[in-house]
Amino acid sequence: MARGAHPHSGPSQRQLRVGELIRRTLSDVLQKGEIHDPDLNRIPITVGEVVVTSDLKIATAYVLPLGGQGRDEMLDALRRNRFELRRAVTRAMTLKYSPELKFAIDETFDRLDATRRMFAEERVKRDLSESQDDVPDGD
Repeated sequence: MARGAHPHSGPSQRQLRVGELIRRTLSDVLQKGEIHDPDLNRIPITVGEVVVTSDLKIATAYVLPLGGQGRDEMLDALRRNRFELRRAVTRAMTLKYSPELKFAIDETFDRLDATRRMFAEERVKRDLSESQDDVPDGD
């Protein structure tokens, strides 16, 4: 389920399509260095996901600098250039309203690393091994 989605309903297909279009557009604009800010252009940025509100007026882009270093500097540069980034997104889309862009750190990779570390613990490996022994073969 996408971030910010209601736990029972989830985002609509339109929200998902718009979010993905914004994600691709932001990725392209940032990769090509189309924003005229040297601070922003020297940071390789990954746009992991864009979550759009149900009215399509606010889009939150979950971003991470390559290598994970300089997160605060990256967020400051993105926020400083949000109006120019919004114009770039607007040019690529055919929506009645251009969504306001917000930026947040994408913590997906941090959670994956934590999960990997947890599964590497001996205690967890032992518990998983024991639970596998309790599963019937299916014969």
